Amino acid sequence: MADERLQNILAKAGVASRRGAAAIIESGRVTVDGLVVREPGARVDAAAVRLAVDGRPLAAAERPRTIVLNKPAGVLSSMSDPFGGRTVADLIRGQVAERLVPVGRLDKDSEGLLLMSNDGDLTLKLTHPRYEHEKTYIVKVAGRWSEEKLAVLRSAVRMPDGYVIRPVPVRVIRANPDHTTVLEFRLREGRKRQIRYMCSAAHLVVISLKRVAIGAFRLPDALAPGDWRDLTADERAQLQTDPAEE
Repeated sequence: MADERLQNILAKAGVASRRGAAAIIESGRVTVDGLVVREPGARVDAAAVRLAVDGRPLAAAERPRTIVLNKPAGVLSSMSDPFGGRTVADLIRGQVAERLVPVGRLDKDSEGLLLMSNDGDLTLKLTHPRYEHEKTYIVKVAGRWSEEKLAVLRSAVRMPDGYVIRPVPVRVIRANPDHTTVLEFRLREGRKRQIRYMCSAAHLVVISLKRVAIGAFRLPDALAPGDWRDLTADERAQLQTDPAEE
C-alpha cells in the first residue's frame, strides 16, 4: 500500500472528518508505532505500521457510508451527552455498524435534515466555509409582523460575539391571524444559532425551526421525525456539486 497522509487514514477509518482528524493529530492523541505524531500531513503506510488513537489501535478502514436523518427536536446532534440527554447516536444505535458522526450542526431545539457520515471527503465538502453550501430552513415565529421586521431579518445582523453576518434571503411563506408567521431562511454562513439571533434582533420568538434542504438536496418527505435511510449515489453526487455550479 502506498504511503498516505495520516489525517486521511483517520478519516477513512471513520474517526472524524479530515479537518477533525487533523485536530486530533495536532493534539497529540495519535501514535505511529508507539510514537506521538502531531503532523496531519505525515505520510505513513497504514498496512505496515501500528496506528493508535488515545492508545486504542485504529480499526480497519470502514466502507464509506452516509445516512440522511430527520432529527426530532429535543435530540442533540452529537454522539454522546455527559448529562444523559438523547442524541442522534441513540436513533441509529444497533442498526448501523459503521462509526458515523453528524455532518455539521443542528441545535437541540431544531429539527429536520441532518446527515451522518464516515466519509471524510463529503464531510469536508459540506462543512468547510469555503464551499458555502446553502442550507434552507422553515421557521415559525411569534410576534406582531411588519415589513420593518422583515428588513431587519434581511440585514447584516451583529451576533453576540461581535461577528456581523452577511445579509441572507428571507421570505414570508405565510402570515397567520394568531400573530405567528412562517418564514424561509436560506443561509450560506451558518453561524451557531444564527437564525435565532436574527429573529431576536427583529423582536420575534422562534416557535419551531426545521432544516429542509442542503443545496438542492431536500429532506425526503417519507422520513418521519427520528427515521433515517442511506444516501443514494445520486444524492451524494448532488451534495458534492459545487455551489457555484448550482
